[in-house]
Amino acid sequence: MSTMTYKGYHARVAFEAEDCVFAGRIAGINDVVTFEGESVGELRAAFEDAVDDYLATCAEVGKSPEKPYSGKIMFRVAPEVHARAALAAELSGVSLNQWAERALDDAARASLPVR
Repeated sequence: MSTMTYKGYHARVAFEAEDCVFAGRIAGINDVVTFEGESVGELRAAFEDAVDDYLATCAEVGKSPEKPYSGKIMFRVAPEVHARAALAAELSGVSLNQWAERALDDAARASLPVR
């Protein structure tokens, strides 16, 4: 699986062997926006067209396009993990929020393809 980025939107891309096409979907939004192409060039153009069409359609119907992410994350962890993270943050001299942001960013960068 690969990814693409255009105008702040990201897409997941995979090869569909049965149809012999590359297929993608914009990630990080609830609206379903898909695209496909038979070559990398076609796929890139289809992705950019899909984003542009999504933005234009939202404008036409008076809807604000979804932003990929708000910057707010809420999740639950085990109390022991919370305690260790809070202690690590305090010992590092930063807030738990700053510490968690760094940890998530480091993990995400390690998992994503190099740009």
